[in-house]
Amino acid sequence: MSNKIAVITGANRGLGKNAALKLAAKGVDILFTYRSHRDEAEAVVAEITALGGRAAALPLDVGDSRQFDGFVIEVKAALQKQWQRERFDYLINNAGHGHYKPFRETTEEEFDALVNVHFKGPYFLTQKLLPLINDGGRILNISSGLTRMTYPGSATYASVKGAMEVLTRYQAKELGERRIRVNILAPGAIETDFGGGRVRDNKEINDTIAALTALGRVGQPDDIGDAISAILSEESGWITAQRIEASGGQAL
Repeated sequence: MSNKIAVITGANRGLGKNAALKLAAKGVDILFTYRSHRDEAEAVVAEITALGGRAAALPLDVGDSRQFDGFVIEVKAALQKQWQRERFDYLINNAGHGHYKPFRETTEEEFDALVNVHFKGPYFLTQKLLPLINDGGRILNISSGLTRMTYPGSATYASVKGAMEVLTRYQAKELGERRIRVNILAPGAIETDFGGGRVRDNKEINDTIAALTALGRVGQPDDIGDAISAILSEESGWITAQRIEASGGQAL
């Protein structure tokens, strides 16, 4: 039986990279995107190859929907060249960037960038890639614990993630006839370089969040990579249209 293939946006670093490596360790091949840092992308391909899997990396700015038609052509070519296949199995809409500014100070330019990367981009990229996703496949969107808990400075970021949570339910309903499961994962605070590494590198922030978390610590990338792997597994085949939070019980 051929390996499953996952397409992951933004997997040259952070949670996307961790998810790619976790899936590869379970025999899933990876086709992923990077916006910049080609050297990081090549290093991830090498790591997956060392695990015995196959991988390819393609450049893409998820915030620029004008690139999507060309990207779909590149995906088709990569699938044919690397796997001799026309379709893939899993789509993980992971790419994104942080934003920490009060509602009253957020500019229209910043707002548009967040909408383009975190909502418009995943919306239309998924739409363009739908013909390439196998029936019975999986779509996993990425949200944030900030749609449930409120921290000053995160209003705009959390709002666009909230839009993705609503979209996820509609996607699950409309794609159910193709047996495509659609869920959304909401990570809590995780120690990565996201947002300039503020959770990882600022001890005061880290300690404060740990004290507010049921399991007594801030999340690690492996916590999210493992959750992504579990949600996409065959054992989770009866789960769809769900917001699944992986936060260790933060701010209960």
